[in-house]
Amino acid sequence: MIAVEASAAVMLQERNDMPEPETLRFDPSGGVPNNPDLPVLLYRAVLLAEPSTFEALIDRNGWECRWRNGIFDFHHFHSTAHETLAVVRGDATVLLGGEGGEEIDLAPGDIVILPAGTGHKRIMSSPGLLIVGAYPPGQDYEIEKPSATGLHEAVTRIKAVPLPVSDPVTGPEGALTRLWMK
Repeated sequence: MIAVEASAAVMLQERNDMPEPETLRFDPSGGVPNNPDLPVLLYRAVLLAEPSTFEALIDRNGWECRWRNGIFDFHHFHSTAHETLAVVRGDATVLLGGEGGEEIDLAPGDIVILPAGTGHKRIMSSPGLLIVGAYPPGQDYEIEKPSATGLHEAVTRIKAVPLPVSDPVTGPEGALTRLWMK
């Protein structure tokens, strides 16, 4: 894990020392549409820093940091926006992909990029968990719970969400642009 100060964080992608993210894909599951076209990107141990350092990195790469908090303890997804979750403090186990998905352990410095429609739910967390949440410009998120009756409409909304022009961790030439723009 890289420990940095705020001014150094914005230089990380220029050093080309960012790890390649893990990729995860999920089929629809129990009323959660997930995203059949785009993988979840999971960067491990990107940096260890204060919330403002994460926000500086993400903002510099063209995403908008909108909140600091935790992760809801119920299944939900966003059909109108892609979402980045940056773990600033604490540990958490998160279920991605709905009931049929995968439990992922997150630690400080991890950053998860969820394509629109990807289900997520906190299973457990340590005290003091702090997440920074971010979205591409112009994308507003709705908190949606799984629904078999609303699945078709959610999928229609997901397909209309524009692709971001930049990876929130590594910038315009990052993994997101390679893996999502195929």
